[in-house]
Amino acid sequence: MKKRRIGRIVWGIALVIVGVIFALNVLGITEIKIFFDGWWALFIIVPSFVGLFSNRDKLGSLFGLCIGVALLLSAQGIFDFSLVWKLLIPFIIVLIGLRLIFPSSWRRGTHGRIEQLKHDKQIPVKDTAAFSGRKIDYSGQVFRGAELDAVFGSIMCDLRHAIIEEDCVITASAVFAGINIKVPDYVHVEIASETFFGGVSDKRQKTVTSDSPQDKRLTLYIEASSVFGGIDIT
Repeated sequence: MKKRRIGRIVWGIALVIVGVIFALNVLGITEIKIFFDGWWALFIIVPSFVGLFSNRDKLGSLFGLCIGVALLLSAQGIFDFSLVWKLLIPFIIVLIGLRLIFPSSWRRGTHGRIEQLKHDKQIPVKDTAAFSGRKIDYSGQVFRGAELDAVFGSIMCDLRHAIIEEDCVITASAVFAGINIKVPDYVHVEIASETFFGGVSDKRQKTVTSDSPQDKRLTLYIEASSVFGGIDIT
């Protein structure tokens, strides 16, 4: 909730500033141009900047911020945007290298638990959607994990009425696609994500505890990767 609040505050400040500038221009106090050259780049810069504080994965937000700033400077005649394409690959390599050097302790712990679960048991189910949509319903079935791959398609995985007896892992990959995973309220979710112009979001309000003692400590680990796609947990 704190991260969401930061995003709302940043957007709120931006809107207040724009409103004040409009008012001052109308009153003749200032003559500040709102629609300057490259103003449209703010639609990339502002969400990317907010994402640095509100998203779990920072690589996509940082990359988007750099691209947005480069577009703005190019529109202002300060920077030659053609250089971006020449520097794109080395820039991505540097960002990945920095991530490897400075991983957060949260990510190390989550990744470690995921690797342990994957080593201890095989993922029994693999589902793929390519240029199509697929709905998977585990109602009444024992769920021990899954591997979901969507390419130019969509997957909806419904676990709300599945039988989850122990911690398990879902490996989800979305490339120009969307994946929606519906999880029981009593199951805790941990996410380890890698995104590139995509996003992974847990949209549930909160985790509640079921009446069964064995369900209180259940955790679903989601190992997610997204390229121009989205993965939602609802």
